[in-house]
Amino acid sequence: MPKLADYISVVTQPVIDDLRLLADKLRGKVIRNINSTAVGGGVAEILNRMVPFLQELGIDAHWDVIKGGERFFAVTKKIHNALHGATERITDDDLEVFIRTSKDNMAEMDLSGDIIFVHDPQPIALIEKKESNKWVWRCHVDVSEPQRNIWDFLMQYIPRYNAAVFSAPSFSRPLPVRQFLISPSIDPLSDKNRDLPDDMVRTVFDKYGVPLDKPVITQISRFDRLKDPVGVIDVYKRVKKYNDCRLVLAGGTASDDPEGLQVLEEVREAAGKDRDIHILLMPQNDLDVNALQRGSTVILQKSLREGFGLTISEALWKAKPVVASHVGGIPLQIKNKYSGLLCRSVDGAAFAVKQLLNNPGYARKLGENGREHIRNNFLLTRHLKDYLLLFLSLFHSEDVVYL
Repeated sequence: MPKLADYISVVTQPVIDDLRLLADKLRGKVIRNINSTAVGGGVAEILNRMVPFLQELGIDAHWDVIKGGERFFAVTKKIHNALHGATERITDDDLEVFIRTSKDNMAEMDLSGDIIFVHDPQPIALIEKKESNKWVWRCHVDVSEPQRNIWDFLMQYIPRYNAAVFSAPSFSRPLPVRQFLISPSIDPLSDKNRDLPDDMVRTVFDKYGVPLDKPVITQISRFDRLKDPVGVIDVYKRVKKYNDCRLVLAGGTASDDPEGLQVLEEVREAAGKDRDIHILLMPQNDLDVNALQRGSTVILQKSLREGFGLTISEALWKAKPVVASHVGGIPLQIKNKYSGLLCRSVDGAAFAVKQLLNNPGYARKLGENGREHIRNNFLLTRHLKDYLLLFLSLFHSEDVVYL
């Protein structure tokens, strides 16, 4: 894994110096991150990079994962969808499963430390064990229009935290606690984002049986209805009438998402026998994801709702032209017609993809602009600095802080 000094060539020496200066003020503090899965999804990916860097900076950082059975994760998936605005029937029995599993985790987990950093709704009830330490709830999902009864359920826990963190201004809610606005980030030197030689890219496409004989449109996301993979196939079919191309739908499933395999079957049914549609159920293989993005002509992210959508930052970092839905945190990453194209429908996405396929020069310029936008705003070093400032601010008494 890269060290902080390796990032100097990407972000300059003063950026790294600032991180070390801030970290010195947190020496001796114990920071404990808690989420629901060690593999799959953007939260686990961020923590996998963030925690080692905090440790390199001399901070006693930890990462723990809650436990839960199939019923618990089925309930938390419904809660996730409801927070994104979907209508879900969540019964009293469902909530009892959530509460009971939370209590089991409270009894088993080490919740000591100066700062307990809880990620997303699954572990939110652990706040019941709060003592004199500082607790932060990090909300990675779009809760701008949540299902009311589920938000009310979470509100019995959120006010007990010292602070809440959201990924975009539009996600923020009226709360009686301090709020921080911190966008996620990508690691430019990770296997998923570092430069790759062209022959490695071709080898990965060969591995998955995807010829590079025509333009390739790719969406890389877990198989989740909110990522609208069936809608992506509809976009491809509209484009295919005018531009001969291939479609790659690649991704995996997360251990806390029981719907993944069902959605995968729906996608396969929608694809039918079209030999130019390649559906790839991939293990956690960052180099392969990197290569698939680099070898694609256009990257698509047709989410119906989105927390932030780090696949956008990943694609833009590779200077790829991106077409994405105008939802969640995506507009923070894509300035329409400058660093990518935003859409609001299947027809709009198809029009944008055709525009890029028919004008390679325009597509290339959007990709170049996108890479610089990510360099300036969404790299791991900026994210790490924001977290250090957050941790420091917990020991001060301002009402609201915007990072």
